[in-house]
Amino acid sequence: MSRTTPPLLQNTLTIVLAGGQGERLHPLTKDRTKPSVPFAGSYRIIDFTLSNCIHSGMRQIYVLTQYKSQSLSRHIREGWNLLHRELNEFIDTIPPQHRTPHRWYEGTADAIFQNIHLFERHKPNRLLLLSGDHVYRMNYQAMIEFHIAKKADVTIGTYEFPRAQASSFGVMQVDEEDRVMDFIEKPSEPPSIPGHPDRSLINMGIYVFNTSPLLRAVIEDAKGPEPTHDLGINILPKLVRNPDVTVYSYSFSRQFENAYWRDVGNISGYYNAAMDLLDPEKTNDLFTPDWPIRTYTEQLFPSRFCFEPEPAKRIERCIISGGCSIEGSLRRCVLSPKVRVGPESQLDGCVVFNGTSIGKRCRIKNTIIDKSVKIPDNSEIGYDLNKDRKQFLVFDEKIVVIPKGYTA
Repeated sequence: MSRTTPPLLQNTLTIVLAGGQGERLHPLTKDRTKPSVPFAGSYRIIDFTLSNCIHSGMRQIYVLTQYKSQSLSRHIREGWNLLHRELNEFIDTIPPQHRTPHRWYEGTADAIFQNIHLFERHKPNRLLLLSGDHVYRMNYQAMIEFHIAKKADVTIGTYEFPRAQASSFGVMQVDEEDRVMDFIEKPSEPPSIPGHPDRSLINMGIYVFNTSPLLRAVIEDAKGPEPTHDLGINILPKLVRNPDVTVYSYSFSRQFENAYWRDVGNISGYYNAAMDLLDPEKTNDLFTPDWPIRTYTEQLFPSRFCFEPEPAKRIERCIISGGCSIEGSLRRCVLSPKVRVGPESQLDGCVVFNGTSIGKRCRIKNTIIDKSVKIPDNSEIGYDLNKDRKQFLVFDEKIVVIPKGYTA
């Protein structure tokens, strides 16, 4: 590592878990893994986690891949080739190796178990385990410092969430000193935060582990009969209830008063997070000059707005990437590169992926349009959901999703 790297980071190996199939995000994950789904126009979801790593000083990073990982591996190779191997700095993608167990990863805990050889090679004191499918900004070094100060064996990144909505997550019960007393995956009655009966602490999928207790736990888990081998379901509850292991909660709100974190693992979560981008008050901490989000950037011409100035033709609260050509009106839209919107078309509340072309006089609202789609002239989508269901998928009675490569 470089001489300027703090010792605590030199002794920390980072693992990004990016192999999930992403069934809840289908059809956006039909041909790509969840972390490589486009987000915020020019980015991929994993860019937020990797940018956090670089800004936090993490320089030894393994990305564990599996499901339809070609586009993710290509994106990391082309957009994240910025570290110096001669200084032992790297971002490497690791698919299943079939080294001893001749199988694919069968969960997050099994993915760690199948890569024990990496830990034997590096011999880190600590492991920083991250999910590659969340959107947030975080300084991991501060969390590692907290972990060391508390003399913890495990520290779990947590996010304050309305208790009434916390049942979809792993939830922590903590004491006044932030020590985790119980970990419950998707509880029907989530425990509350001490002093805040209407709030719960949910699991962010961010962990600092001392290496030895984690490896013991995943080795024991691999010998068991459980059908799943998951950190949240199988490993963390056992560690929390082990009297010889100390587990602490690190509250994300310690870093930012209005900290933004979103799980974009399903269609509704993804769409709502995309719409949040258009409200600076919600996502102001995501995009700041001192914490830029890195990605692969294709060389494109600037976006063009090719229409006469008429009141009906306007751009309102939008993110528009490079290489776009806009001849219609846009309201609350997020456009990836090389999107074309034809004359007299109106888009409202739409997320449009790379290379999609929308014809003339179209009316489209509350729709996610995947890559390389061609929408014909005079199309109307999002206004008659019963009609839309005959061609597309509709989620939560409001969000239409048009799959990659669709052509009428």
